[in-house]
Amino acid sequence: MAKVRTEDMIKQFDLELISGEEGIHRPITTSDISRPGLEISGFFNYYPAERVQLLGRSETSFIEQLTTEERAERMELLCNAATPGIVITRGLDVPNELIEASERHSVPVMRTNMKSTRFSSRLTNYLEGELAPTTAVHGVLVDIYGIGVLITGQSGVGKSETALALIKRGHQLVADDCVEISQVDDDLLIGTAPELLEHLLEIRGLGIINVMTLFGAGAVRPSKKITLTINLELWDQNKHYDRVGLDEEKMKIIDTEITRLTVPVRPGRNLAVIIEVAAMNYRLKKMGVNAAEQFTERLNQVILDGSLNDM
Repeated sequence: MAKVRTEDMIKQFDLELISGEEGIHRPITTSDISRPGLEISGFFNYYPAERVQLLGRSETSFIEQLTTEERAERMELLCNAATPGIVITRGLDVPNELIEASERHSVPVMRTNMKSTRFSSRLTNYLEGELAPTTAVHGVLVDIYGIGVLITGQSGVGKSETALALIKRGHQLVADDCVEISQVDDDLLIGTAPELLEHLLEIRGLGIINVMTLFGAGAVRPSKKITLTINLELWDQNKHYDRVGLDEEKMKIIDTEITRLTVPVRPGRNLAVIIEVAAMNYRLKKMGVNAAEQFTERLNQVILDGSLNDM
């Protein structure tokens, strides 16, 4: 099923549909946009027909210089069976030959008053967001001091209860139970909540609560960049847990690797405070302050000084 169709683009940018109405259900499969200057001049060897075609002042001015036969021929080739649509910018006049060819091949021709560069930029951003690779992860996504923290773990380990405590401490809920993740760019993951679960939090014994209704609009946000993952697991006495913080584990989501911490769960541990401090410490590390490395350096210096004194 296509994620984006030409009709979605028309609605998003309030485009004027000039011709080719039968083709508005065509799928748009790439965020790349084509300015077919070479094609209009007659070179169609590498015509990227699957892209949205953008005609600005340069292209339309060149079309006016062509003979009637040349215009008809090249507009016919421009309206390919794979072309999702042709957009005329700046509110410019549409060549009659293009209208006729688009009607024959059901290729939508649209018009906008925006300048070519501005429309191209906005359309690219829109398509990259809509066509980004997506996945869904079982967990909770919370914004803690500007850090998007994805809390994962087995069902019943306490993810939602921890999220509730974090919300009480002033942080923001993005999604509970199911987090929809889109890779909108290299190394950029954006998490959102499914529409059905937006603003909702499930607490065993209480049921489903509406966070925005209970805590206000400032307690929720629609989306957040994911930069840190914290996995909650039941305490295993036979497992070694990192006590210094030098080892950095990674978790791969789609094609992006993000830092992952494992926090053992047992009675008496304040998980909300631990996760809050983990987010603060992660931000400090990004600013160049690494407490674990500083401790290791001090320890090595103490050992070195002791060795020298024994000599």
